[in-house]
Formats: sequence, structure tokens, C-alpha cells
Amino acid sequence: MRIGILGTGTLAAALGEGWARAGHEVAIGGRSQMKAEQLAERLGHGVLAVPPREVVVGRDAVLLAVSWDGVEDALKSVGAADGVLDGTPLIDPTNAVTHGVGTLLTGNGESMAGRIAGLAPGARVVKAFHLFPADRWTSPPDDGRSRVTVAMCGDDATALDVVGELVRDVGGIPATLGALDRVRQLEEVAGFVIGLAFAGFDPNSAIPQVPSVPSASSDDTPTSSHG
Repeated sequence: MRIGILGTGTLAAALGEGWARAGHEVAIGGRSQMKAEQLAERLGHGVLAVPPREVVVGRDAVLLAVSWDGVEDALKSVGAADGVLDGTPLIDPTNAVTHGVGTLLTGNGESMAGRIAGLAPGARVVKAFHLFPADRWTSPPDDGRSRVTVAMCGDDATALDVVGELVRDVGGIPATLGALDRVRQLEEVAGFVIGLAFAGFDPNSAIPQVPSVPSASSDDTPTSSHG
């Protein structure tokens, strides 16, 4: 796939390297062309540094790897309002939360993914990669570590399939929670995790070990019995 990454921070570096290592064509751009060039050179694997507008044009997927408060400027810099992302899977890993506290900074009932969809008309927004720190994706997927589940939300089935493939390419297990009308739930989970972590607690210990439920279409699904 041809993947564009807007941003030059730690998540851009981690996922950019992972996807390039998996054989994808990766292009990176941001506010600083020099930083983009330095990052591309450091990552290797044929990663290219290009101007922001070129990051999003003709791509099979675009990662919006900027801080939540830089989203509007980043999308404006590529002309998102003009529809350049129309039909493109746009991955939103942002967390609009108070640093160290986890309180959501979006309005009641609002989500960052929904805001991004409004700023980039026609884009197929998928919320993903917002729950784990960037260093979770810096190792090859076959390094022996247990795989983690990447919860996703999106309205477009094809875009979810594309992002799901990219999740697998860096060693994750894609899991679709639902459409964008459920995305605020995912964003609240990030606030919950961040709040506990900065308070000195292990977020994993706050989640019950509930066994997964077989799919309704599975041959292993138990049937009800009486007596």
C-alpha cells in the first residue's frame, strides 16, 4: 500500500518504520520539511519525505500523527476542506485529554474522530492506535511479545479492512467496536487508561479478565439447554 503520514513525532516514526518494514511505500510530511527528511533518513526502508500536500494525494491510507490540538492546522495545510482526502482511509490516533489527568477536552457528546470527519469531507475516518504508546510498535511483530488488540471505530467497511491490515502488519489484532457513533467510547477509554497510569496504577489490573464470547456465526457457539 501507499501510506501517507502527517507528522514527524514518535508515533509517526514507530508506525512508519513498521509499515515500511512490512513492504508498504511510506511518505512522511509535516510542518518542518527538515524534520521529515531527517526522520525518513533515520527510518530507511525507502521511506520518503514529501511536502504535506503530497502526503495525502493518491494514498491508500493516511495516518494523522499529530497532537489533537494540531489537527485543524495539519488538515488545513493539506487542503482537506477541498476534499483531497475524499474516499481515503484517514487514521485518527489522537487523544484530546488533559495531560496527566485524562479528562476529555472535547465537548459533551463530541469526539475527535467526528471533528476530523467534519474537517476532512469525504475522508473515511477510522479511530485506531490511540490506546498504546508509540514504543509498542517499534519492534518487529515476530519478536516474541504477545499481540495486543487494537480497538477501532469507523463508518466505512472497506476503510476498516485497510486499517485492520495495517494493524496486523505491526503485530496487532484489529477489533472493530462499531461505527463512529461509538467512537467517543474509545476516546473515553484512553482517558481512563491515562488517568490511572499517571496516578500510579496499572490500568490492566482495573479491567476484569472476561473470556471472549464466540461469534454468533461460529460453529463453536454454545446452544441453550434446559433441564
